[in-house]
Amino acid sequence: MTDIVAADIGGTHARFALAWLSGRGGVTLGEVTTLRTAEHASLELAWRAFEAVADRPLPRAAAIAVACPVAGETLSLTNNPWTIRPALIAGELGLDALTLVNDFGAVGHAVASVGAEHFSHICGPEVGLPGDGVVSIVGPGTGLGVAQLVRRGGGYQVIETEGGHIDFAPTDGIEDAIALRLRQRYRRVSVERVVSGPGLVEIYEGLALLQNRPVRIREDKALWAAALEGGDSLAQAALQRFFLMLGGVAGDIALAQGAGAVVIAGGIGRRVESRLVGSGFAKRFTAKGRFESMMSQIPVKSLTHPHPGLLGAAIAFFERHGANGARP
Repeated sequence: MTDIVAADIGGTHARFALAWLSGRGGVTLGEVTTLRTAEHASLELAWRAFEAVADRPLPRAAAIAVACPVAGETLSLTNNPWTIRPALIAGELGLDALTLVNDFGAVGHAVASVGAEHFSHICGPEVGLPGDGVVSIVGPGTGLGVAQLVRRGGGYQVIETEGGHIDFAPTDGIEDAIALRLRQRYRRVSVERVVSGPGLVEIYEGLALLQNRPVRIREDKALWAAALEGGDSLAQAALQRFFLMLGGVAGDIALAQGAGAVVIAGGIGRRVESRLVGSGFAKRFTAKGRFESMMSQIPVKSLTHPHPGLLGAAIAFFERHGANGARP
């Protein structure tokens, strides 16, 4: 077996694990270490913290997924203050082989590779993901990740995108009011402003203004807890509106990408997967005018694998380098 370090660097957390490629080509993840990015000033310092936890010399090969476009001399993460220079990573971390991928590109590799047991059904026909065609992957977390998986002739290609930054399109008077409030604060309003972890706060505050009610919770972690526990009626209303908006955005992405299936991923996606069934998600997903009948035939699944970014990054490494590219 061959081992590498897999890392998934997001806006709030940096996750690390050792990953092994078995002789049959399968990837196995070791124990996952989760670090808060706010507590470490750089990728290198977080790497050293993981090395201390591992209590062993780390492999000289790594697969690193980052929450930003992987292009240019300097990577500025969308919701994370770290700055990463790809040309310097190998030297700083002592690596002989490196694969750097977008975080939702990594999720795309995981979606292409895991079995049916790692998906739960949300809406549409209860069938598996297509063996040929396009699968749209949409994932709310600290931001909103979007990727495209294209399967053809037994192989696949993952297309990394920044679809989370398309314009937010309100569909009723309540969302018009939320968008107007956001437009007063930001130069433009992207879907990530509302369909993300922090986005629930924006929805909640917008509803509070419309209902002339006080804003009692301003921190997104506390608001998510209140919404899921059911102790605050306004937080619950914000969560139901979040499901509507997520359904609308996922449907728009599916239309734009020509998808035959959609997978909801991301940290928030895993947290609310049981709540999506029976919410307004499905109705808003299919509400695309003349294409409503077509949209109703698209299966929508939730990805339940606990660490798809790490798994997918490791898969991307072995796809690119093979087992010979990694050395203990």
